[in-house]
Amino acid sequence: MIRIAIIAGVLHSGGKRNLIMEYYRHIDRSHIQFDFICDSDSNGIPSDEIESLGGRVYLVPPYQQIVAHLRETYKILKENHYQVMHAWDNTLNIFPMLVGKMAGVKIRISESISKGNKNEKKTFIKYALRPFSHCFATHFMANSIDCGVWQFGRTAYKKGKISIFKTVIDTAANAFAPTLREVTRKKMGWNDKIVYGFIGRYVPQKNPLFLLEIFNRIANQQENAILVMIGFGELEQEINHRIKEYKLSEKVFNLGRTDDIKQFYNAFDAFLLPSLYEGMPVVGIEAQCAGLPIFFSKNITEETTACSLAHYIGLNESPDDWAEKIIKVVADNMPHRRSYAPEVLEAGFDSHSEANRLQNLYSNLI
Repeated sequence: MIRIAIIAGVLHSGGKRNLIMEYYRHIDRSHIQFDFICDSDSNGIPSDEIESLGGRVYLVPPYQQIVAHLRETYKILKENHYQVMHAWDNTLNIFPMLVGKMAGVKIRISESISKGNKNEKKTFIKYALRPFSHCFATHFMANSIDCGVWQFGRTAYKKGKISIFKTVIDTAANAFAPTLREVTRKKMGWNDKIVYGFIGRYVPQKNPLFLLEIFNRIANQQENAILVMIGFGELEQEINHRIKEYKLSEKVFNLGRTDDIKQFYNAFDAFLLPSLYEGMPVVGIEAQCAGLPIFFSKNITEETTACSLAHYIGLNESPDDWAEKIIKVVADNMPHRRSYAPEVLEAGFDSHSEANRLQNLYSNLI
């Protein structure tokens, strides 16, 4: 059996955790095992599940304490004699790649799963480190072509140096469930509502304030429209202020953080994601699988298209334009709700088949 060091960085609930775990759940763990090295300030490490699947969890000081962080990471890599390490922290991967080389790890995979925005303070480090993304790694990987090109460069992609492994989901588990839709809508009191949804962090990247502008226009045209927001983050106070400003307190519901989201994909009538940037958002694939029309900004790669339910609208278009396009699609789709799991599987987003590909890649590298 091959044990692989997964450098997860800060692991909260969200896309990165879900992506890594989808591969881990469906890989042949009698042949490949994962050990997770996570920052100690993570709040979403599924330790019980990892250990039940045969994996191990190691905590290291947060990367802000860089010397202690690197020292502990080096120690773990050295003591366990890993042949392969796989880092999932974008341009920050340069640091574990360095200590991995020092510790004698032969195969060092650097993964890109998101991009950045020059106008966002938190991605300043990403941009500063991006020119050094090639350093100390032996192999490059990304969950979309856009992410791979953004981090490692178009030349590396053209030369076939970047392996693309998509954002994946369990398509069967995420298929549309009519009974679950009915039960959830009844429980939440949504039977007579058109339910627009958002699931994600309340941070500038996700553009939630623009989302509220869009919904404000929708609500002016659809009396029975409501918006359900599931998440948490630094913009929560400003979001609540904007809801009051728009007089939407009875139409916008902030449900906070929850991991039980399958019911909501089924209960929603549309999903809105006007992000400034993304990698390949797992919520986008899950929504489409459940037969839910999703409206992305054009800043999100069209590689996220898993079926005909994916729609892209430019951020240069007005909230009125967004509202008009969304209302039309939702009106056409609602009477025809069904599962799109077969289409999503066919498009290559299924965790079973992609996990098998990843397993073969690991095996061939050693």
